[in-house]
This record gives sequence, C-alpha cells and structure tokens, in this order.
Amino acid sequence: MQRHGYGGTAALRHRYRVAGCVLLAAHLVVVGWLAMRPLTAPWVSAAHLEPFATLRADLALGPWDATRAIFGGLLPFAPLGVLLPWAGGRLDASPLGSLARTVFTSAMLSLVLQVVRGGVVGQVLDLDALLLNVTGVTVTHLAVVPAARARLRRRDRRDDAADRDAAARPPRPLLREEGASQGSTPTIPRVGVAPWSDALPGARS
Repeated sequence: MQRHGYGGTAALRHRYRVAGCVLLAAHLVVVGWLAMRPLTAPWVSAAHLEPFATLRADLALGPWDATRAIFGGLLPFAPLGVLLPWAGGRLDASPLGSLARTVFTSAMLSLVLQVVRGGVVGQVLDLDALLLNVTGVTVTHLAVVPAARARLRRRDRRDDAADRDAAARPPRPLLREEGASQGSTPTIPRVGVAPWSDALPGARS
C-alpha cells in the first residue's frame, strides 16, 4: 500500500486537504465579516502608516487596554498558521519554506483586508494591525506545525515498517476447522456369511 502523507492513502490525504480548505474558507469568511463591519464613531482618524504608532498609543492607555488591543490583533489571523499548511497537504515540506509560504500568504491576505476595510465607515488602514496579524500567524505556525508534521512522519514510518513486516512474513498454513471433513471414511471388508445349508449339522458328508 502506498502512503501519501497524513498516515494514509491518497484518498485519505484528499479528505484531509478538503477538510483543511473548508476550515480555512470558513475562518476567512468570519474574519472578513468581523473586519468589514461598519463602526459608528463621532470621528475617524487618518490611516496609521507609521510602524508601532498604534501600539505606543495603546500602551499609553494602560495595561488592560494595551493587552486587549494587542491580542485583538494577534488572534484573528493566528489560526492561519495551522490552516494554510493543513490545506496545502505537504507532510515532508521544509520547515523554513513552509514558514515563509505561510507568513507571506497571511501577510498578503491581511494587506488586502486592511486596504479594503479602509473604505468602510469607521475603519482605517493600520500598519500595526498588519504586523500583529503576521506575528500571530508566525507564532502559531512555529508552535504547532513542525511538531505535528514530525509526529505524522513518525507514524507514517511505523505504518510502513508494519506493512513491510506483514508482506515479508510467510503465510501461515490454513488450519482445518474442527469437525470438517477429513476425507472418505475407511470401510471394513465384510466377512462372507456361509450358506444356510452349510450351517446345519450333518449337512457336510
């Protein structure tokens, strides 16, 4: 049996990739809907294109507000660090190459979202939000994907070794079932019966 990643056959790998693509699409829809909602505000500031300007302003508000703002930028895109490699379906990908592809794709998605939301009422383009989104993706990818791929590869190798051992093992002889037919039953030859006239006394001279 030929294995194609995720510890199974090509059909199983296809199902895993379809599940990853569905989850990825659902996550992007939710993030897009949350980001594109119009906000009611008495005034709207200009676009924040200076790096770390928004973070400095959030830190000046206090620990609670700063923590809420930072995690609000990290968490929305963080699942992409797992969902993008999952949808790609590459089990033997290079760790550095996988990280680069995931970060680049997430940065492009976040940039598009930031540009589009700039035209929504109450939303502005924020460079720090883009940086936080990419940071969340990077941390999640490094924390989950390399370990998960290594575990799946080890399971693949164990399954392949078990398949090779099973193929190399000689087939066991078939055991006869109890009560099964053992061939024809041997017959005992009959002893001939003397004629009745010979059995009478005085019949022989």
